[in-house]
Amino acid sequence: MDEVRPLLELRGVAKAFGPRLLFRRVDVALMPGTLSLLAGANGAGKSTLMRVMAGLTKPDAGSVKRLVPEAKLGYMAHATFLYPGLDAEENLLFWARAAGLDRPVERARRALETVGLARHAHERAGIFSRGMAQRLNLARLLLSEPSLILLDEPATGLDVSSRRMLMELMLKARSEGAAVLWISHDTASDARHADRILTLENRSLREEAGGLSC
Repeated sequence: MDEVRPLLELRGVAKAFGPRLLFRRVDVALMPGTLSLLAGANGAGKSTLMRVMAGLTKPDAGSVKRLVPEAKLGYMAHATFLYPGLDAEENLLFWARAAGLDRPVERARRALETVGLARHAHERAGIFSRGMAQRLNLARLLLSEPSLILLDEPATGLDVSSRRMLMELMLKARSEGAAVLWISHDTASDARHADRILTLENRSLREEAGGLSC
């Protein structure tokens, strides 16, 4: 039987901004078919740690190893990365073609259907509410069917039904073998869906079981 290997592995990772140390000696592995929450107080360094994982910020110490190609890494930050002058479908077509994905039109339309925006496909993204823009951002992430998904407070601006849809999509990705890491501002609610909870506290990362592991 082939050994199951982590899709992302951090060893001894540290990051500081000037004299301020955010975190140090962070060891963590994201395995296929898991959903993990990343929690911690405001300013603890959660978003910075996720940017290190995504390859957008270099650590000051330690190593970051990703076993997925860049095209299979899905990263969703606070910014939506949308072009307000383009309609929803045009936004997705731009990103699909920029990533060199095959069947861009098919992928874009399927992603819009998945996030419930098919009837808004030809409306300009600039007039979308925060919740609709976040749904379109999620559609952008889904274009490449990523196997490593990093989400920085993805539920911000979403109503209850949209939050439910988001969680269902991430649980589906998990069941299909993806590794999902989610920065949550509602850990009490989201923990029941997670395999584990990673908490940044006192510049260190600690781990405990989530609801799915209990």
